[in-house]
Amino acid sequence: MKELFKDLFKGCLTIPNLLSVIRIILIPVFAVLFYHDQKVIAVLILAISGLTDLFDGKIARRFNQVSALGKILDPVADKLTQITIAVMLLIDFRSAEDKLINAFGWVFLVFLIKEAVMIIGGLVMLLLGIRPGAAEIYGKVATTVFYVGMTLIIAVGPEVGAFNELLGFTLPSVVTGIIVVISAITTLVAFASYMPETYRQFKEYFDSKKLEKAAK
Repeated sequence: MKELFKDLFKGCLTIPNLLSVIRIILIPVFAVLFYHDQKVIAVLILAISGLTDLFDGKIARRFNQVSALGKILDPVADKLTQITIAVMLLIDFRSAEDKLINAFGWVFLVFLIKEAVMIIGGLVMLLLGIRPGAAEIYGKVATTVFYVGMTLIIAVGPEVGAFNELLGFTLPSVVTGIIVVISAITTLVAFASYMPETYRQFKEYFDSKKLEKAAK
């Protein structure tokens, strides 16, 4: 465990890690603005957060600034952002007058349950000295779909859109629901894609413990 955390902070002072920290700091800013119905600014904050997510990986690979801490900070920032967005929209959808939008609000529980399971699982792995794997392609696709879809809903979604009056356009309720469902499906696919590697890591860990016990 000590070696794991010692290696974790090697070469951690990088621009990508700074961008991930900025993304984490922006989360409560977004939540407060959204809660106080300052949704135009909240959308801009969310867009900035999305840009930092886009560039931190590119910078890390381009300038060889990939670090062990970055591999944890980046998904943590993603998960906290997604949890916050899901909670905010769950509240808004469940209080909406549109019955269809109201019903689709429950779909956000899929995101919350999935992230809760992954956070708990990740903590257990770290406590056992197992380093969680980096995001798979399915996870990256699911994150992109979530960011784009939820930003669109917050911008022009029915009853929650920040720019509805300004643009004179509102997404139909059915389209909004489809966006939420598609995002939930990609999230579940991404979750399933982590299972084989996670199972392998746990199996290797417990097999090694059995061998150590047998050797004694």
